[in-house]
Amino acid sequence: MTSITQSTAPCHVPTDAEDVLLGVDTHKDVHAAAVITMLGAALDGRSFPATADGYRQLLDWARTFGVLRRAGIECTGSYGAALTRHLRAEGIEVTEVNQPDKAARRRHGKTDAIDAEAAARAVLTGRATAAAKTGDGPVEMLRLFKLAKGSAVKSRTQAINQLKSILVSADSALRESLAGLSNPHLFKRCPTSIPSTPGGRPGPLVTP
Repeated sequence: MTSITQSTAPCHVPTDAEDVLLGVDTHKDVHAAAVITMLGAALDGRSFPATADGYRQLLDWARTFGVLRRAGIECTGSYGAALTRHLRAEGIEVTEVNQPDKAARRRHGKTDAIDAEAAARAVLTGRATAAAKTGDGPVEMLRLFKLAKGSAVKSRTQAINQLKSILVSADSALRESLAGLSNPHLFKRCPTSIPSTPGGRPGPLVTP
């Protein structure tokens, strides 16, 4: 998936402690990372697994080039959420990068390496300024509650539609007895209106 190669040692280890910037193009299984100087010079690029151990490796690697204070991460609300939390816990200021610079894509094409470097440059140039979502706390809790509620409402609607679809082809006497009922009354009447077989199991809604 990624064109960034991973070696056993960084390509460059600085002799002084200058500030550097990290950029990451996130994916489901692998994150592509790039480090640049505050003057915009590219230092190195690597790929790391999207795991807790991979996040530690990524941060350790990036810090070998200098003092890392800021990072530009793509998709901080999805594929990059866990990495964002890890970096923030380590005191790194994370900026959300929505998409790579289109002009850079036209000049160099699209690869994970280019996108990672572009994320770092977006922070350096000020193109990306939005702070990454924290992914925790009250706001995240409300978001999860909203997702759960939306899923429950959708499932309820599907169940109601299925029930009414079944009643369309049900026995005429049963269908007429349930016609015009509101949803709450329909739900209460259905269990008592469906005929039972001798074994106690519900019988067919449609007369053979």
